[in-house]
Amino acid sequence: MLIIRLSSLIILVLLSGCASSPIESVVSQESDIQDKPVETKVKVPPKEVKTAIAPEVLYMLLAAELAGQRGQYEVALEGYMEAAKRVDDPRFAERAASIAMYMKNSGKTDEALSIWLSQDPKGVMPRKLAALSALRSGEKSLAVEHINALIKADPVDFEDTLLELVGVLQKEDKAAFVFDVLETVSKTNADIPVTYFVQSLLAMQINKKDVAEQKVQKALALRPNWDSALILQAQIALAANDVGRAKQILLDATKLLPDSEKIKKMFGQLLVKNGEYSQAVDVYQALITKNPKDTDSQFNLALLNLQLGLDKKAEDLLTGLLGQAGWRERATLYLGRIEESRGNSKKALGWFDKVVEGPYAFESAMSGVSLLAKDKQFNDASSRLDSLTKKYPNQKLRITLIRASIYNQQGQFTKAFDLLTQGLVEQPDQKDLLYTRAIMAGRLGKLELLKVDLKKILLKNPDDFEALNALGYSLLDDPKSYDEAEIYLNKALKLRPAEAIIIDSYGWLQFKLGRLDQALSYLEQAYEKQPEGEIAAHLCEVLWVLGRQEEAKAIFSKAVKDNPADEYLLGFQKRVLNGPK
Repeated sequence: MLIIRLSSLIILVLLSGCASSPIESVVSQESDIQDKPVETKVKVPPKEVKTAIAPEVLYMLLAAELAGQRGQYEVALEGYMEAAKRVDDPRFAERAASIAMYMKNSGKTDEALSIWLSQDPKGVMPRKLAALSALRSGEKSLAVEHINALIKADPVDFEDTLLELVGVLQKEDKAAFVFDVLETVSKTNADIPVTYFVQSLLAMQINKKDVAEQKVQKALALRPNWDSALILQAQIALAANDVGRAKQILLDATKLLPDSEKIKKMFGQLLVKNGEYSQAVDVYQALITKNPKDTDSQFNLALLNLQLGLDKKAEDLLTGLLGQAGWRERATLYLGRIEESRGNSKKALGWFDKVVEGPYAFESAMSGVSLLAKDKQFNDASSRLDSLTKKYPNQKLRITLIRASIYNQQGQFTKAFDLLTQGLVEQPDQKDLLYTRAIMAGRLGKLELLKVDLKKILLKNPDDFEALNALGYSLLDDPKSYDEAEIYLNKALKLRPAEAIIIDSYGWLQFKLGRLDQALSYLEQAYEKQPEGEIAAHLCEVLWVLGRQEEAKAIFSKAVKDNPADEYLLGFQKRVLNGPK
């Protein structure tokens, strides 16, 4: 609850003209603007403040303080508003504006800001808040007027000011309107790069990638060595699935700005996204060599080493992070995962159970549950889930999904299906629930429902590669649906050309269509990337049909040794290896 404090020295404070405030800033509860005092670069002559306050105004202020303390914010607002009108002191208008903004009273906010600006016409803070209010209320001409005034009043800090304003509005669905306001501002202030940069960000929010690219190019034309704009340009290329261009932008940027850690880290992230792990290792290692205290790069390098199977190197880096504030819990979680990968379940569980608070506590607890389920300790896993349900009520979705996964591992497909169906009653469009229920529907032979759930996902998320892949693959059971399956799998492959399971699905489609050489090529790629049971079974079947039975047997023997209970491998064995001679 907001507390407006009553000061026993209120009369002395008001009469002395002291800068300390009887009311704490309240607008800070919804934005950072009020918390960050801005020192205007425009020198304003000191203003004589009237301190001879009439007794009725003092009474009014005391009443406002008492009302605020009691949560009667409307009364407090009226008191400060009336004081602002009667006394030429901008601090009273500031308090009135703060309370009005907290109350989301746009009319009173504008009135208080108008008084504040009339008493402090060159003040940056009232102008910023006035611009924010106009942007929120959709008053374009007023927003343009205030932003133009901010450019004149404080040109040096305008970049920070504009980014701050847009940051406050980020979750308020104002992207298109703010873009339009800045379009007008840029017509009279064409030489300010941050305007185009922010427009590019806003264009990305409203999914106008071409416009975003045009605007970021304008920003870079004015400021070619701006690292943030170069990174944004690379992100726009990535959003358009043009990985090659994004990579080239960042390569050129590293030459232009060889000392920029931000660009190198973005380049490292891109390499990871593109599966170029060894190159990414070189990038992060160079960052650490230059700055041994770069814990962010140390952690990323540890994860890369895990991806490359270099557990000891990852372990050394993570152990070093245990003593670093802000990294202990993350390092502990991943040290547990290393022990899990080594088959040391007891040690792994010990690591997971050490994280009992903070942002990684739930993730560690879930890792413990998954480990117990993997070791077929289903009762213990279920018991832990019951405790987590009470402790983390906001994590109901995650808990439902892992509980369904545990039912699936036990072969209790109907229980999993019913649990997910119950979850969809509360969240009928939840993507993960729909996807997982579709998988369970497939297990139960409810193929029509499987298609319905996956198509429902694609209706709102047409580029969901997992749903595209699952739907396309599921259609391969019916020769009449091969053409439709090809449409979905083609799109999935374009979206994720390096994803092993999608390459596998596409290869299996080629096999179904009788294109054996193409099928072999795709399935070999998939198996090289991810030598798991289902992919191995598909590859073995294609090799068998091609007459390369010995190769098929060799791959099968290795795969079944690693995954002795894999249903796809056992299915291949039953149908092909042990089938009719």
